[in-house]
Amino acid sequence: MTDQKRPYRMKRRAELEQATRRRITESAVELHGSLGPARTSMSAVAEHAGVRRSTLYRHFPDEMALFEACTSHWRAANPVPDLASWAAIEDPDERLHVALAELYAFYRSTRRMLENLHRDQAVSAPVAHHFGRFHAYLENARTALMEGRRARGRARGRVSAVIGHALAFSTWRSLAVEQELGDAEAVELMQRLVAAA
Repeated sequence: MTDQKRPYRMKRRAELEQATRRRITESAVELHGSLGPARTSMSAVAEHAGVRRSTLYRHFPDEMALFEACTSHWRAANPVPDLASWAAIEDPDERLHVALAELYAFYRSTRRMLENLHRDQAVSAPVAHHFGRFHAYLENARTALMEGRRARGRARGRVSAVIGHALAFSTWRSLAVEQELGDAEAVELMQRLVAAA
């Protein structure tokens, strides 16, 4: 091999490796969304990606490494609503309305994956580890939505509990999927519940 061809071949090999890694990651995302992480084996990911298991393990030595790449890829394509933009809204009721509308739209667009993650977090260490970040996000959202609320003592605790309930994926799923409410109706209902608390 001439010295002139070596950099081109090295670059081409790196591009192929990156493409293989991306194909494996995208296969994992697709299987996690359809079957769920706990029901997706490393062998299934390799087969879906069209690579050998040895190739998969060269890129991702264990399930945690693959789940990390899968999570990063999925989050980049499905960002959660921005807490800072909610915090900038001064009126607490308007802030709650905007937050729930954006969050419920996120839940609707990511429903299949979130259902699988909620189901699998009890039986899969990688899911429990990474999904903990989403639970922390919801806790931070509750804190942002409590800002400026005048309730004190026990009443404040009730308002906080109801806001936490309104933010939960399970609440949205119950209202929007099982009871077939539109997202706007679900938001209005939760706003009324917060006001009543």
